[in-house]
Amino acid sequence: MAVVPQRICLSEELVLQLHGARNPTATKTRSYYSTIRKLRIAVGKFRGKYAFLNRFKYTLGANQLTTFGEQQMINSGIVFYNRYKALAKQRTPFIRASGQDRVVKSARKFSQGFHQAKTADRTPDENYPHSILVIPEGEGYNNTLDHGLCTEFEEAVAYSSIGSEAQQTFLATFLPSVINRLNRDLPSANLTALDIVNLFDLCPFTTVASPSGVISPFCFLFSLDEWKHYNYYQSLGKYYGYGAGNPLGPTQGVGYVNELIARLSGEAVSDHTTVNHTLDDSNDTFPLGEALYVDLSHDNDMTSIFSALGLYNSTGPLSNTSIQSPDAAGGYSAAWTVPFAGRAYFEKMTCAGVDEELVRIVVNNRVVPIQRCGADRLGRCTLAKFVQSMNFATAGGRWDMCFAPKRVMAGEL
Repeated sequence: MAVVPQRICLSEELVLQLHGARNPTATKTRSYYSTIRKLRIAVGKFRGKYAFLNRFKYTLGANQLTTFGEQQMINSGIVFYNRYKALAKQRTPFIRASGQDRVVKSARKFSQGFHQAKTADRTPDENYPHSILVIPEGEGYNNTLDHGLCTEFEEAVAYSSIGSEAQQTFLATFLPSVINRLNRDLPSANLTALDIVNLFDLCPFTTVASPSGVISPFCFLFSLDEWKHYNYYQSLGKYYGYGAGNPLGPTQGVGYVNELIARLSGEAVSDHTTVNHTLDDSNDTFPLGEALYVDLSHDNDMTSIFSALGLYNSTGPLSNTSIQSPDAAGGYSAAWTVPFAGRAYFEKMTCAGVDEELVRIVVNNRVVPIQRCGADRLGRCTLAKFVQSMNFATAGGRWDMCFAPKRVMAGEL
């Protein structure tokens, strides 16, 4: 676990937080239900490790935060307070949330956890319930916590299909043997590739549907090696869908990075991409000089933000035909970067014997050394060099490509 270095004085702390565990999307939940119904009709009586399906009832909803996810967010608020107690004891965080219900509810639960830890520390929290600035999602709204403005990225097949194409190529390398095995076990099922992926997906979703996170029996339908392939399959989707593997992926995170620069440097936001200037030009809705900031977003958006920051610039193009471990991929894995309730801490600090303020980034308790700014052995850069290293974001990324037919290739950063 990345601890706060000794002999330092934290002056500012920001957390970019993913919402807690949720139910599947509406489209996915319909697909999962269809797979279960197909199995029931085709097989009838299940035996062995499939016997749990005899009594399984599909009760997953759509999109909403689960009870387990709520507790994850309460825990995140507690951890945040305790980690940064020196700042948090006498202060209230400024909290923003993207407008989807599960994100807003996650913000409230995070706030509840922060309050719980603060009162347990015998410190009054007079501003509770804390104010939460909700930034609307959808057409017509600039929102650095939710992509949607860059029409080429959203609609052009040249960009919007890269992630799914990489995943489909990779599935062909390992899924046929899984399909054959399950169809041997369940001879009348006639399971397809989609059915098998759905059964993989049902492991995590039915696990987090349990209030205490009891491991689902769906998880035991597959071997450890098959799970490693599935994990990599998910990483390909994020990397090529929203990360550096997509020519316009990092650009979707540029607006947030420019907000981060403004907060760390105490200067007004300079951005022409996704920043909502109606909000960010007002000290009421985008205050500078605060010590604690909390932003809640989505996994795809956080993937783009990490890419805009250049956190995984040492990650070469991920292979879509063979697995690369996180270590071999420069520390990149969707499981390492954007698990449910995942978070990134952005720490600004002063240290004994160092004249300049330092910046460090911690992603899910792993220090990620900042690229191109001469990070020290603890992963820290001076604030000035950090800002200089963010030239991709300060230049607007490739925002000029968002509304034009010109195409660019992945890796041309």
